[in-house]
Amino acid sequence: MKYRVGIIGATGMVGQRFVSILAGHPWFDVTVLAASSRSAGQPYIDAVGGRWAFEWPVPEGVREMTVTDAALVDKIASQVDFVFCAVDMPKDQIRELETAYARAETPVVSNNSALRMADDVPMMIPEINFGHAAVIKAQRKRLGTKSGFVTCKPNCSIQGYVPALEPLRDFGLEKVMVATYQAISGAGKTLRTWPEMTDNVIPYIGGEEQKSEQEPLKIWGSVEGGRIVPAVKPVISAQCIRVPVSDGHMAAVSVSFAKKPPRDEILARWDAFEGLPQKYKLPSAPEKFLTYFEEDNRPQTKLDRDLYRGMGIAIGRLREDVLMDYKFVSLSHNTLRGAAGGAVLTAELLAHEGWIARK
Repeated sequence: MKYRVGIIGATGMVGQRFVSILAGHPWFDVTVLAASSRSAGQPYIDAVGGRWAFEWPVPEGVREMTVTDAALVDKIASQVDFVFCAVDMPKDQIRELETAYARAETPVVSNNSALRMADDVPMMIPEINFGHAAVIKAQRKRLGTKSGFVTCKPNCSIQGYVPALEPLRDFGLEKVMVATYQAISGAGKTLRTWPEMTDNVIPYIGGEEQKSEQEPLKIWGSVEGGRIVPAVKPVISAQCIRVPVSDGHMAAVSVSFAKKPPRDEILARWDAFEGLPQKYKLPSAPEKFLTYFEEDNRPQTKLDRDLYRGMGIAIGRLREDVLMDYKFVSLSHNTLRGAAGGAVLTAELLAHEGWIARK
C-alpha cells in the first residue's frame, strides 16, 4: 500500500518537479495538489497553464486533479500521510504553514529555507547526515505531536561540493573556498521566461552565499541534547554567481586540510563512498553517489547534470593548489538532487526507517 502524498506549492517550478518525479513512484501516490488561493478550485493543468516548465507534458494522473488551497491544513492533512512543501511565500508565513501541517500530525519534507537552521529541525543530505533524524523526537515534544514534524532539504548550491568533501573529513577540513555557477532554474526561471540572462552573468544571488557558508556546518554538526550543534570547521568562503544555464549548479572548490591526503587516496574515497540510500537501494537513490571524471574538460553541465537520473554528483579536475592543498570542480542537478529529487530521497529514507508512517 502506497503512502498518500500531498505537494504544497505544486504549481511552481520545484512543485512541478515533484509532480513529474512522483508520477509512477513505487512508494508514493500523489493524492493532493495544493497552491495559493488563486489556483484553488482549478484543474491542475489549468492552474499551471503556460507556466509548465518542462518539455514533457503534465502527467496524466494529475492533469485533472483539482488544486486545493494550501491554507486548508486540516482538510489536506486528512487526505495524506505526509507532504512535500515548495511554496513561494515570505519566510515567516512558510514557518507558520509548515508548523501548522506538523501540528496536524502530518510530516513535512520541505524544500524551503525558513526552518533549515532551527536546531531541532533536521536538514539532511540522505547519504551524509541521516543521523540528525534523532532530533525529531525533541521537535515532536516541542510541537506537542505524536507523528508530525518538519525536516528540510539543504540549499541547492551546496549539493555538489559538500558530498565531495564528506569522505575527506577525517583529514581535518580546515578551509574551503568555493565559487558556484548556478543555473537559472534555481530562481524558478527558464531561458524563455528570463531573456535578461541571455549572454549574461550576474555575480549576486540574494542570501545564497550565507547559506553556502553556514548550512554545511549544520550538516556536519552533532546531535547534543535534542538539538543539532553546528560544526566549527571548516571555515567556508563562498561566492555565488548566476549563469545562463537551464539546469545544473557547478562548483569550483579549493580546500586545505590539517593533514594533507595523497591524491590517490582522495580518488579512492570518492570512488568507494556510499550512503544509506545506496545500501537500501531506495527508489530514487543513484547507483553511485560520487563519480569522478578523468577528462580535463569534465564534468560539463550539459553532459553530466543528468548523471544517474540527476541524482548523482559529478566531480573532476582534482589537482594541487598553490594557495591551499587541492582544488576541484563538482556538479549537481539543482532541481533534482538539489531540490525535489533530494526531498523525495529524504522521504524514502524517512519512510524506510519508520519516521513517516501511514495514517
